[in-house]
Amino acid sequence: MTDAAPPPPDLRAWAQRQVGPITAVRDVSHPRPGSRVWHLELGGRPDVFLKAASGPVAYRRESFAYRHAVPALGPGAAPQLIESNAQHLGLLMTAIPGRPLAELDVPPAVRPEAYRQAGVLLARLHQAGELRGEHRTEAEVSLRRAAHGAERHLAAAGDRVNGAERRLVLRLAGELLVLGPVPLGFLHGDAWERNVLWSGRRAAWVDFERARFGAVVQDLVAMYCGAWSEEPGLRPAFFRGFGRELSAQEEHALTCLSALDAVSCLGWAPGQGDLQVAARGRRTLDRLMGAYA
Repeated sequence: MTDAAPPPPDLRAWAQRQVGPITAVRDVSHPRPGSRVWHLELGGRPDVFLKAASGPVAYRRESFAYRHAVPALGPGAAPQLIESNAQHLGLLMTAIPGRPLAELDVPPAVRPEAYRQAGVLLARLHQAGELRGEHRTEAEVSLRRAAHGAERHLAAAGDRVNGAERRLVLRLAGELLVLGPVPLGFLHGDAWERNVLWSGRRAAWVDFERARFGAVVQDLVAMYCGAWSEEPGLRPAFFRGFGRELSAQEEHALTCLSALDAVSCLGWAPGQGDLQVAARGRRTLDRLMGAYA
């Protein structure tokens, strides 16, 4: 958690106008820059969460997601939006049972079930929203945009990436540009264990500030580079819930995207003191070099 801080007075006042008297506030922000989330107790009424988005883009993405896509997950599978306020970048959401899977000591025999349920829900999300007009255009260009970010990520990573690794990343980024059609949909945008709640019986997704339209396979990168590589049983469990395996083109896209994720992690995480994400980037790049060298 970041250093505890109360909501700005104007944001709290707005929230109180929506939900009534607030009896207690607890900072539950993620340990990353720009995360501002509070658990509000309402004195005998159901608790709610108040979030201040990190910026206008994140606010627009998350408020759109809650209104147009998240309801497709079904009751209890994600928070519901109570109200939002563009002036304060504020979102009020219902509380649902569970804690982030990344913070729980879930028995190894149970973790596959959590991933199976997460796959069921993510497949529903990918089918939500209306994939037409500007949304379809956004989705169709998403892999090209990812590929064009390679140089920027490499520059940020600096000497944490050597010459051979740089050449491999650029090669794989280039292969994304000539990839054939892949399934498109509405993405969570940050799909990994930190954003999966587990109640002991049910999984739910939270934190939709990076939600957008794109290639479905983009939503699997964090799990592919993280938990799936460390616990091989989790990938088949996820796809049992997801309802289908990836096509050959999606599998190759996942490899290419993992290279971009690796250098992005190595460029961003050390400066933020996020050793877990930095280690994920290094492990991914080492695996790719072992496969392609």
